Amino acid sequence: MRRRRLAPVLASALAAGVLALAPPAAAAAAAPALPAVPADKPLVLGRWTQTDAAGYQEWARARTDRARWAAYRFDWSTDYCTASPDNPFGFPFHLACARHDFGYRNYRAAGTYATHKSRVDDAFHADMKRVCAGYPPAKKTACDSTAWTYYQAVKAFGIS
Repeated sequence: MRRRRLAPVLASALAAGVLALAPPAAAAAAAPALPAVPADKPLVLGRWTQTDAAGYQEWARARTDRARWAAYRFDWSTDYCTASPDNPFGFPFHLACARHDFGYRNYRAAGTYATHKSRVDDAFHADMKRVCAGYPPAKKTACDSTAWTYYQAVKAFGIS
């Protein structure tokens, strides 16, 4: 019997406590909503992660002017070449690694990582080969070999 009398009292107290924790409607309405992300975000991301030099150059320009692209809410964070050297044997691969991170992180956030991983890996390899193209033949061969090794590693183990 005693339980039946306490149940309505406990239910009322619980309801009052829950309501006391909820923010007032005016406070919730006053919080500014974030503007919608531009509808062309997937197209921009796709352009910036192509294997060609134009895709790389567009991404590089945007990277230096991130404020212009703030509405897109891209993840620009990078750890460069993760646990591998950013400049192995003096070959500056750090920007290729940064664009690779950009592709992985933004496609992961969009939920389309698996669909785009292979192209982002191919773009990474193309970026490194463009770095290597500036070296004389003997050094270019070593650079291309290092780029191939990095590319094979991300193809097999890339999950960032």
